[in-house]
Amino acid sequence: MISYLKGIVAGIQNNSGNRYTLTLEVNGIGYDLQIPARLAQQLPDSGGEVQIFTHYQIREEVPLLYGFGSPGERDMFRHLLSVSGVGAALAIALLDTLELPDLVQAIIAGNTQLLIQSPGVGKKTAERLCLELKSKLVEWRKTAGFFVATGGPAPGILEEVQMTLLALGYTANEVSHALHVVSENIGLPKDAYVEEWIKQAISHLSSEYSH
Repeated sequence: MISYLKGIVAGIQNNSGNRYTLTLEVNGIGYDLQIPARLAQQLPDSGGEVQIFTHYQIREEVPLLYGFGSPGERDMFRHLLSVSGVGAALAIALLDTLELPDLVQAIIAGNTQLLIQSPGVGKKTAERLCLELKSKLVEWRKTAGFFVATGGPAPGILEEVQMTLLALGYTANEVSHALHVVSENIGLPKDAYVEEWIKQAISHLSSEYSH
């Protein structure tokens, strides 16, 4: 119904927990959009002009607008909603926990351990996401206009590296970002030892925290 809105940021409100509402003024009309926390942190202060891609939903006869920073995130949100047992809050939590390419790759690869790092996502939900969306996302990824980063450890050791870093208390998003940085900046071979990937990732994350 509404593909996107372009307007002025009138305000961003943190309702409860990690739920954010963006009030966007478009031609003198204020629209309230439910947005991911990640987007809330990226938006300019009140008065800045932005383009927000939207999803319109009616729940219990109440119309709701959800807003996203890119068409890819909006479309991924719709894919997630198509899975039985996944509602809007859970879909937004997944998009907040992992960058879009990492989320798509985790589902395609059946990496449930990474998916359950998202608040509210249990093992059964993660398995259902992989089962119901894998083939859809393989096709969608080809035409969605983005590419999954090729950097990072080889698939055979990726999960072990991720699990070790998660166990140390880093978030799923921090882990994914660190592995891409290590791959691109240091040029660590994909099949390097697990210990070397972990060592380099911790080194990068430690320097990030010290700034």
